[in-house]
Amino acid sequence: MNQNTQGDIFHNKTILITGGTGSFGQKFAKFVLEHYRPFSVRIFSRDEFKQFQMQQNFKDERINFFVGDVRDKERLSRAMNGVDIVVHTAALKQVPSCEYNPFEAVKTNIFGAQNVIEAAIDNNVEKVINLSTDKSVNPVNLYGATKLCAEKLFVQGNSYVGKNRRTKISCVRYGNVMASRGSVIPFFLEQKKTGVLTVTDARMTRFWITLDEAVKFVSASLEAMNGGEVFVPKIPSMKIIDLAQVIAPKAKIKIVGIRPGEKLHEMLLQSDEARHSKEFNNYFVIEPEFDFWSRGCLNGGAPLPQGFNFASDTNKRWLTKEELAGILKNFELK
Repeated sequence: MNQNTQGDIFHNKTILITGGTGSFGQKFAKFVLEHYRPFSVRIFSRDEFKQFQMQQNFKDERINFFVGDVRDKERLSRAMNGVDIVVHTAALKQVPSCEYNPFEAVKTNIFGAQNVIEAAIDNNVEKVINLSTDKSVNPVNLYGATKLCAEKLFVQGNSYVGKNRRTKISCVRYGNVMASRGSVIPFFLEQKKTGVLTVTDARMTRFWITLDEAVKFVSASLEAMNGGEVFVPKIPSMKIIDLAQVIAPKAKIKIVGIRPGEKLHEMLLQSDEARHSKEFNNYFVIEPEFDFWSRGCLNGGAPLPQGFNFASDTNKRWLTKEELAGILKNFELK
């Protein structure tokens, strides 16, 4: 799987992006429209104002906007009529918000995922890919638990696809997206004005991926998928305190203690999954363990060693302060 390959996977295809007005959805739509020749790109989201704003930035007759909520299966099914590829990004993603509004998190992240799968199968969609998160691995908060459940639904959803249908369903799982809305970077930038940055724990580490890298990885995963895999990119780690010091080198760092539902370190691939995973040059693939999957579906790759896990604190790749400074000079907040 070559993340830089610009093949023809989207040529003359109709693509639906749920949560399409979000950071990833907008970047993915722009990438597809600029580098490929899709027939149509449909933006599905519940925020009409964000859709209006997006319309001002996308002057392309191939893009269409659908107001709707993934909780509404009937609306989803209507929007998927004639669709070839679905990229599912819609979710409630803020950890504190999900903790305070648990029923809403379940309705959107779990029931919404089920609706996407069922609507895609009913409409004979060719490929469906779900965007997941490192917080779904050994989750300690409700957000992570709902994303873990969504992953399970998307993987096992392949068993609901009849022999006469073409739908393939897979997942991509990656870490925090650098400078996306709600991330720690805009939070630190705002705190910089006060001269004091709050860090929960000096030992905290996280995986980081840029929005461009995430878009290219999802695109490459769509091209490679057979249905049932979870694709995990090999991305670097960073120390949160390093980020704070790079953003505001003259500011005071205040350690405030770890928050409820927060981990010191995140994990993208745990040892129990590693038993049925393969390693490639730039990514891992977690293979499903169900009857619909044949071991011959995935060509190449090497088995992982016993007890292997891919965690942010034991990662081999780290972003230095100098690298962080270089990235931050050019980032565009979305």
